[in-house]
Amino acid sequence: MTAPADDAPLYVKAATEQYSPDPVLGRYLAVRAASEMLAAPLSPEDQAAQSMPDASPTKWHLAHTTWFFETFLLAPSLAGYAIYDEAFSYLFNSYYEAVGERHPRPARGLLTRPGLSEVMTYRRHVDAAMQRLIARGLSPEQRDLVDLGLAHEEQHQELILMDILHLFAQSPLKPAYRLGAAEPRTGGSDRFVNFDAGLFEIGHGGESFAFDNEGPRHKTYLHAFRIAERPVTNGEWLGFIADGGYRRPELWLSDGWARVKAEGWEAPLYWREDSGVWSEMGLGGLRPLDTGAPVAHISYYEADAFAAWAGKRLPTEAEWEHAASLLKDTGQVWEWTRSAYAAYPGFKPAPGAVGEYNGKFMSGQMVLRGGCVASPPGHVRPTYRNFFYPHQRWMFSGVRLAEDAPVLAEQAVPASFAEDVLAGLARSPKSIPPKWFYDAAGSALFEEICGLEEYYPTRTEIALLRAVAPDIAAAIPQGAVLVEFGSGASLKTRLLLDAAPQISAYAPIDISPKALADAAEQLRAAYPNLKVRPVEQDFMHAGPTAALPDGRRVGFFPGSTIGNLAPQEAMAFLASAKALLGSGAAFVVGIDLVKDEPTLLAAYNDRLGVTARFNKNLLMRINRELGADFDLAAFDHLALWNADACRIEMHLVSHADQTVDVGDRRFDFAAGERLHTENSYKFTVEGFESLARLAGWKMTRRWVSPAPAFAVVMLEAT
Repeated sequence: MTAPADDAPLYVKAATEQYSPDPVLGRYLAVRAASEMLAAPLSPEDQAAQSMPDASPTKWHLAHTTWFFETFLLAPSLAGYAIYDEAFSYLFNSYYEAVGERHPRPARGLLTRPGLSEVMTYRRHVDAAMQRLIARGLSPEQRDLVDLGLAHEEQHQELILMDILHLFAQSPLKPAYRLGAAEPRTGGSDRFVNFDAGLFEIGHGGESFAFDNEGPRHKTYLHAFRIAERPVTNGEWLGFIADGGYRRPELWLSDGWARVKAEGWEAPLYWREDSGVWSEMGLGGLRPLDTGAPVAHISYYEADAFAAWAGKRLPTEAEWEHAASLLKDTGQVWEWTRSAYAAYPGFKPAPGAVGEYNGKFMSGQMVLRGGCVASPPGHVRPTYRNFFYPHQRWMFSGVRLAEDAPVLAEQAVPASFAEDVLAGLARSPKSIPPKWFYDAAGSALFEEICGLEEYYPTRTEIALLRAVAPDIAAAIPQGAVLVEFGSGASLKTRLLLDAAPQISAYAPIDISPKALADAAEQLRAAYPNLKVRPVEQDFMHAGPTAALPDGRRVGFFPGSTIGNLAPQEAMAFLASAKALLGSGAAFVVGIDLVKDEPTLLAAYNDRLGVTARFNKNLLMRINRELGADFDLAAFDHLALWNADACRIEMHLVSHADQTVDVGDRRFDFAAGERLHTENSYKFTVEGFESLARLAGWKMTRRWVSPAPAFAVVMLEAT
């Protein structure tokens, strides 16, 4: 067998079409090939050794995953199938009591017979029989068992890498499994993300494969909490060590402290220290410690002690799952939660021996979430529940911190809000980005604006969307994911959802958690079969890392919100949206068109003063969240038409000379000085088409309303 190239990923995705046009058989052969590719860099001696009772030889993994298909599919379902070797049922059964006796786990390394070559012959024997079984056609029950068997083998692929790393770490030679093998990386900031209290659903919803312990989907109440954007790094763990973290019993659970003393823990499992210089053993061999990488190979006890040292705690698994779409660097290390591994409400093990797959282990173990660099592609999802005993640490396990939120997330101050306000007040002329209008009060005021007589864009766009929704729906593929940018109340979204029932999931992206939560709750109630996955994020920066459901993506950006962006910003947004939506995506965008000045000015200077209150609410938010002392009565709302720039501008104008304090910063306003709060650019269809083309989009359709003119266009990624 030939080892993969040094720069190849841990898992080489076999092209299924080279094996069979049958997707079931193609996936079966690809997964089986991936296991052998992982074993390819190993010698027969490597594959026979067992470094500790918790680990297993690679040869045993290859045989056990084969035994699974023989025992649960071939023996009962394929007429005339000949068991390869009756002894293998004893040698390679892992824990299925209903199947019979088994060889003790700690002694798997003593199985010098069968040899590796015979194990590979066993795999060929079973693979040939599985091809015959699949070719005959599978019943739904058999198809489910094939899916389970393949997911089971993928789990063992990760175990192969865990176990071989532990084996190689015991060697004085510190060999590399493969040079250049992927290692955990992180790039997120150390900020915390806030989440409101509420009743939320967690668990797998049944749309695709999942292990039985991931369901049933159920409601759980979460108190307001904060969770770190990224996992804890090696550099931060060095601080824990330097502060005596492994010598301070007050930080540790009782059982954890006993383990520290009994086993002499002084650092994560694969760390080595020589004359004050730290290194770490990985799949690529022994290397200098990367202080920016997430810490790995720590036990639950260590994770909990670090959290205590940091003045935080571990998240619950429900908190982790609820927050998953906004977390950075997931999939690098499995992340410990404070949740004990137990059954969800309504869980029932499957009948028969396969019911032993998960349910029998629901005692004494702790849940980890998120996946790791050794997890097979596509194997990890937000609902996946990994579990280990609290002392174990040979898996790729790390930690992400959490804490109880002192205030509701809507009241918590995003760091970027303070940065934008302080920077905007310091520049000349003063300006603040319009995205900060939309706290809970601002979002409510904007919805009120949309219903005003003077504010033509909303009613004009809704009428246009209602008329052209069937045309738009015709271009939306089956199973599509509708991604809405700056979704707000998602009212216009219903027009598309009603016209396009083929949409399987909806992902609204918005900076306001309350607007997101309200819209998500309403849409889940109105469309019970629609997967609703809100993303609390600034849509301007929702790049390819944003967590979205799988499927062909269709962007939706109504309301002429793109007019709030300067041309260069609009082009950058369109480019980032293309990166998020992906190849072949469509993008439906609403644009307000140039028209007569009186109509434009009336829309932003309503006679009831709602737009003025919306504008001044920004000052109220700065007062509340940043400790400022703006006098709202000392500022007037101003909206004007800038014909040269082709935009409506909104400002707040100071009545007189005055000084405003924002926290510990002081800012002077002269009489008549303006604070620029928003632009609303107006377009021609041809001008917007040129702008979109520069960002990598081609305009394929356009629909224009009667006066006051508004347009909806459809773009296609080029």
